[in-house]
Amino acid sequence: MLIYLIAAALVFDFTNGFHDASNIIATVISSRALAPRTALYITAAAEFVAPFIFGVAVATTIGKGLIDPNVISINVVMAGVLAAIIWNLFTWWISIPSSSSHALIGGLLGAAIIASGIQVVQLKGLLLVLTALFVSPPLGLLVSFIFMNIALFVFQNATQKVNTMFRRIQILTSLSLALSHGTNDAQKTMGIITLGLVASGYQETFYVPLWVVTISAAAIALGAASGGWRLIRTLGGRIYKIRPIHAFTSQAASAGVVLGAALIGGPVSTTQVVSGAIMGAGAAERINMVRWQIAKHMLVTWLLTIPASAALSAIIYLFIQGL
Repeated sequence: MLIYLIAAALVFDFTNGFHDASNIIATVISSRALAPRTALYITAAAEFVAPFIFGVAVATTIGKGLIDPNVISINVVMAGVLAAIIWNLFTWWISIPSSSSHALIGGLLGAAIIASGIQVVQLKGLLLVLTALFVSPPLGLLVSFIFMNIALFVFQNATQKVNTMFRRIQILTSLSLALSHGTNDAQKTMGIITLGLVASGYQETFYVPLWVVTISAAAIALGAASGGWRLIRTLGGRIYKIRPIHAFTSQAASAGVVLGAALIGGPVSTTQVVSGAIMGAGAAERINMVRWQIAKHMLVTWLLTIPASAALSAIIYLFIQGL
């Protein structure tokens, strides 16, 4: 069962990279700063090295801060991961950017509560997780809105040549965003695998082994290299027509918010942060520039993800227990 769990966790990690690569490269491609394949490969490389640079604070939050690892069975962890995978694939299929983080949190909570009751949830950790998840998207929007206003003021008299500068700078901002995503999101899989090691008795205490860091980083990098083109089209053009200045400001804002959360151990949704940042950059230029109907669909998905994945994981847990 542990082998199945590790395999499922790596599949989730792959779908996370596949799903969320769109967040990192959509604006870069839309503004024509990088060719699609080049952007994907740079992103994949950054995703792989990031966890080795910035540590495993998020993995610790997911693995032992949210639910008590000493009373959780491996079936609970498996059900949570499978629910997150199904939700990732479903939202990718309908081309709506959703949160892999929300799906995983909801999956773990649903299975844990149906198995052991509400008391298994650690309220302090849950508060940190929910605060990070729900505050980060509007924070991304706000920071991007401010950055865009500053950029518009500084470059108000610039010629069209300034677009070339913004395209070049985007190589650095997209790299920073990829590093922040790899730091935050790969750690969620590390936390899941380590939680499984503790639940199955292979480890007495919660610590993340180096081999877990390595395979988790590799899986998310491979997923990123594959790319989720359906979501790239949504983020890169359906919200509004993105120009280099929008891409630069939204990437810089997203990278700052996601990396800051990762360093303090707060798991955030890169998808939602980037979506909010893109909207913030567009709204700063002109409020009606943003297609708010697309934003409404994203908001509905954002609100539904945790309860939907929790309910799905509870059903999957009962099925696994029946087997």
